[in-house]
Amino acid sequence: MKMADDFFQASGDTPPILRFKRFAEPSVFAPENLLREARRQKAIPDGQIPKICVLDPDGDIVRYLVATEQAKLNPYWACYHTSLHDFTWEGIDFGIVGCAVGAAFAVLVAEEMFASGCRMLISVTSSGQISPLAQVPPFFVLIEKALRDEGVSYHYLPPSDYAHLDSQLSRLLDGAFTGLAQPVHRGATWTTDAPFRETAFAVRQAQAEGILAVEMEAAALYACAQARRQPVICFAHVTNQMGTIANDFEKGQADGAYDALALIHATARCWLSKE
Repeated sequence: MKMADDFFQASGDTPPILRFKRFAEPSVFAPENLLREARRQKAIPDGQIPKICVLDPDGDIVRYLVATEQAKLNPYWACYHTSLHDFTWEGIDFGIVGCAVGAAFAVLVAEEMFASGCRMLISVTSSGQISPLAQVPPFFVLIEKALRDEGVSYHYLPPSDYAHLDSQLSRLLDGAFTGLAQPVHRGATWTTDAPFRETAFAVRQAQAEGILAVEMEAAALYACAQARRQPVICFAHVTNQMGTIANDFEKGQADGAYDALALIHATARCWLSKE
């Protein structure tokens, strides 16, 4: 077995996902090439999307903005799989894509966002509570590190237990969320590819690690962000106890959209203040 900063070659008894990785080597298939051909085929004009973008895996934020006529389709977004909406919230312009669920889909869209003019990405994903806190859901977690129990991150970074929020971004957000209606905690999450395989044993192991919640995107997004040197901030909107109680999955006003938008705005305001 050999591991260095840019190369990992596992022995033959390890799974294929860990074999023959050269992390510094560029991909043959680049997002810019895909977007170029999509623009040609779909007659999409050249142009950029907003510099601050949002991933909304549940789609509740997008649905709220569209239903209240506060969002419109971006004419320059050339992704084959999704639509991107533009909106303004308390004076800050954003782009948002909904329903990109899971590590692979989220990173595909994130790569295309950065290739299309995005300069900072915020993800707010619904998640299940793992470790007990002083209150019951809903609440937010600023994800400082995410357990890499998914596949995408291993194509961007050598194997490790966690992918991390950039330390400078973490410091930038100190005190940013005071006064929000829903509290914002800091801590670790568990990123899984298989939400319906969250066994009692796996949950106990996550609790032993001090993990607060389980979600499906953060580890991959942070690994991609580190490899690409792009700013990504991930939040878990802890909305449930994995259906183990009655009346679970309640997010709050407008299915949680209003509280999520307040969180997104506070994050963007901090980032813009230091840009």
